[in-house]
Amino acid sequence: MNAPTAASQPRTRIQREKRELILEAALEVFSSHGFRGSTIDQIADAAGMSKPNLLYYFRNKEEIFQTLIHRLLDTWLAPLRELDEAGDPETELRSYIRRKIEMSRDYPRESRLFANEILQGAPRIMEMLRGELKPLVDEKAKVIRGWMRTGKLATADPYHLIFAIWATTQHYADFDVQVCAVLGPDRGGEGRFEDAARFLEKLFFDGLRPR
Repeated sequence: MNAPTAASQPRTRIQREKRELILEAALEVFSSHGFRGSTIDQIADAAGMSKPNLLYYFRNKEEIFQTLIHRLLDTWLAPLRELDEAGDPETELRSYIRRKIEMSRDYPRESRLFANEILQGAPRIMEMLRGELKPLVDEKAKVIRGWMRTGKLATADPYHLIFAIWATTQHYADFDVQVCAVLGPDRGGEGRFEDAARFLEKLFFDGLRPR
């Protein structure tokens, strides 16, 4: 699915900057309130501009959301795209786990935005899930299955392996407040992401190494 294009696409540096300002404000609003709970007025207030000014750059709330979610999905899928069939399976999967943890650390709002949309039944991104996400996951599941078939990894369902990596790594974005509260001040700092990466590497590879 291509990113939405409007007649008001930016043509000058100032227009590009204004558009990015709106998208940054919308990310904050959408990630906090979800699509349904967010309004153009809230986004305009967060961007520090009037509603008519905002609507010069985007036709409606839907167009803003679609632009954000398209960017997010492209960023979110980049580590999976890099999974290399010719590489060492353990190295490739370790790198994927670490990249996903880093994304949870660096893009928590984007993760919550995506999670909110999924929890609502993905009404605005189903075409993306079927058109971009599914073919990529099918492709990488085939790669993982090939590694298993040749004895490089223990046999398991490659789809549920990918789902498990998503669930465990994105937990540190979507539930970070809970993670920090439970770990406490001594362990709830930046080091929690490295601790999580090391644990998840051990968790997955103790189960995936060929017996």
